[in-house]
Amino acid sequence: RLMPELPKFDDEDLKSYGDEEEELALSPPAALMSVLVTQELLLENILECIPVGEFAVIQPLSDEFCLILGYLLTWKLILAFFKAASSQLRVLYSQYLRRSKSLNKLLYHLFRLMPENPVLSGLTTEVPSKDTKTFFTEDLHLDVK
Repeated sequence: RLMPELPKFDDEDLKSYGDEEEELALSPPAALMSVLVTQELLLENILECIPVGEFAVIQPLSDEFCLILGYLLTWKLILAFFKAASSQLRVLYSQYLRRSKSLNKLLYHLFRLMPENPVLSGLTTEVPSKDTKTFFTEDLHLDVK
């Protein structure tokens, strides 16, 4: 609920960022970025032996699962923050993420975490059909109970 409200504070300071020749970058909220940096290091340790193109098998409710879920939820907050920002602020934020290599790390992690076959568990059949339900065709409910 809070993330869409934060960019308006940077929007007020945006006028002071113009007229410089160097490409500017503006960090998303520092607290969120510090959590992201810590999580990136942890994920690099977890996924370091898995090359891009292969996928990691993470057991549900394990420590690794919780760390990865926290990382993905942090990115969900960052994307909600981006969505609420003006286009001028998005450029500055994206420059920061590009320079910090966070976007590259996200893609490397996602390509190691995506399952080879995204069929929802419990719904698999021997022969794939048009009606096979996958992670991409069904809504996921992430309610914490």
